[in-house]
Amino acid sequence: MSSDDSFRPAVRGLLTERIARQLENDIREGTLAADTKLPSERELAQRFGASRNVVREVLRRLEAQDLIDVQPGRGSFVTARGTRSPFGTERPTVRQLIEARIPIEVEIAGLAAQRAGAAEIAVITQAHQRVLDAPDAAAKARADLTFHEALAAASGNPVLRVMLSSIGGPMFEMMLRSNSDPAIAEPGVPHHAEILDAIIHHDAPKARSHMHEHLALGLRTYGADLDVSLDVMATRHLDQLLKQV
Repeated sequence: MSSDDSFRPAVRGLLTERIARQLENDIREGTLAADTKLPSERELAQRFGASRNVVREVLRRLEAQDLIDVQPGRGSFVTARGTRSPFGTERPTVRQLIEARIPIEVEIAGLAAQRAGAAEIAVITQAHQRVLDAPDAAAKARADLTFHEALAAASGNPVLRVMLSSIGGPMFEMMLRSNSDPAIAEPGVPHHAEILDAIIHHDAPKARSHMHEHLALGLRTYGADLDVSLDVMATRHLDQLLKQV
């Protein structure tokens, strides 16, 4: 991979995700222990064959996740929180995530249809449009996650919102695959529009039904990946995408 990716936004986005994932895994697994100082931007750029702009974006993302502490003039250090995984030593699979998302998000969709006002509907509508306008798989996955987070906010239930937020990382890994696989993405995108329409018309049964269809789609289309751990699946898929661009 050339380090000059400044004119290839799709490559830049995918490469950013790939490097961030590698460093996050190193932190979560203890390869990079708490208080460890990361290599410099230049060293990371050389290691991953990326530009320093990509490395800076990676570091900003890891800092936002509270995985590292960026100290001006000193460097970036792994935080103690970063070494703790919410799942302990277990690695959830795609199937397990879908099984968890269905009861949570079907209820979120129903409550959002009942409770969303004009402001909440506007946020959901904007999030849906960002999914459609996303320039690459990584950007589309992040927009997809924002759409689901907007629904949770519109549900008016802070417990459900926190529950969904706690699995945001695994959800993104799943969405990275689904939003770049034609067998999944094509039937999956209309479900967002149908969910949004049900919420606009305050039709809770339809919102619940469409959300269930949207999530259950994965059980029919992921194939062998259903029982692969999410992080392995997403990393493997990123590598495949980078080879194609």
